Amino acid sequence: MDKKKRNRWLVWGGAAVVVLSAGAGAAVYAGKSDNKATDSKQASKDGAKAGSKDDKKKEATLEFASREVTKPQMATMPGSIEFSGPLVAPNTVVVRSKASGVLLNLHVAEGSRVRNGQSLGELDLEELRYRVAERRASLEAAQAQFQQAERSYKANEDLAAKAFISSTALDNFRASMEAARGQWLAAKAQLETAQSSLRLASLVAPISGVVAKRHAVPGEKLSAEQQVLSIVDLGKLELAGLVGTHEVARLKPGMAVAVKVEGDEQPVQARISRIAPAAEPGTRSIGVTLEIANPEERFRAGQYAVARVELPDNAQRMTLPATAVINASGQDHVWVLEKGTLVRRVVTTGRRDAREGRIEILQGLKAEDQVLAARFDNLRDGASAKVVDSRAPRVASAAASAPALQ
Repeated sequence: MDKKKRNRWLVWGGAAVVVLSAGAGAAVYAGKSDNKATDSKQASKDGAKAGSKDDKKKEATLEFASREVTKPQMATMPGSIEFSGPLVAPNTVVVRSKASGVLLNLHVAEGSRVRNGQSLGELDLEELRYRVAERRASLEAAQAQFQQAERSYKANEDLAAKAFISSTALDNFRASMEAARGQWLAAKAQLETAQSSLRLASLVAPISGVVAKRHAVPGEKLSAEQQVLSIVDLGKLELAGLVGTHEVARLKPGMAVAVKVEGDEQPVQARISRIAPAAEPGTRSIGVTLEIANPEERFRAGQYAVARVELPDNAQRMTLPATAVINASGQDHVWVLEKGTLVRRVVTTGRRDAREGRIEILQGLKAEDQVLAARFDNLRDGASAKVVDSRAPRVASAAASAPALQ
């Protein structure tokens, strides 16, 4: 029995030793894990602090190259006004038939050149000729009646002087004579009207020019006032365009204008002939008409043209490059370097010179202000900034955008 008890105590004792050993190991392992977690958190905090310090260093000062900074410059700003439209030929006439009849033939085609007074075609005018003959016969009959009434009046006038007839009878003869005279004059006027209609019924060119269009063909029965031909004189053309009411006051009749016509590389000189007295309803624009001399007939009616009026300027104005002015939400602003700080400054602009790429600054800047001439993205108002002599900035905003005129 003693031997069995001793073995039992040995077994339980070994098990207890194993359990105690396992617990001690777990406690040691847990302590190491806690130490690692603490070390990891501390390292993260240290890394975050270091990163924030680096970010502050990166954002501390924006550096811009000297070529990216400019100052307002005083310069003249010659203005210009542009408007466009199709060319029109003011001397355009439509030849119409003055009488009804069959169109026998046309001597000209579209594009043919005609002279003033030239015969253009023929109408069947037999009806008009018969009418003229009828009016002539009526005139001869009325003339005979008048002559007979006149002789009767003169004969009775002698009888009345010798008291063979009464004065009342003489007055009747005088009235008959006057009525015959009126009929004779009416018949004469009717004959002249018929002869004029016959003369005008012939198709004759009223001006010199080019046949633009034929509205009828031979064999067609024409009515009075029906269109037959259109003739255009290309020696003088006009360009009618619209100019805003805020700009039209700077234009005057007689001013020189450069006109660029589509299809022709060289601009031509024209002059303002007239300006409309009132604005077009609903457009707030006023019509301006130019006169273009075209003796060689280089241009044709209907060609599209763009007119440009140069407006000289003798005043010195504060200007900036167009790339320095940014328009956002309908408001113009620039970036100014002021005492080492980047400041967003709202400005009021005036004239714009697209050829020189400059904009007039009316308000918001002084002559000594340093302004960013290029455009950058991600700039922040109040950021530290300075100008360096290097050709490219070492620390600047994200990227420069392409220059564009606002």
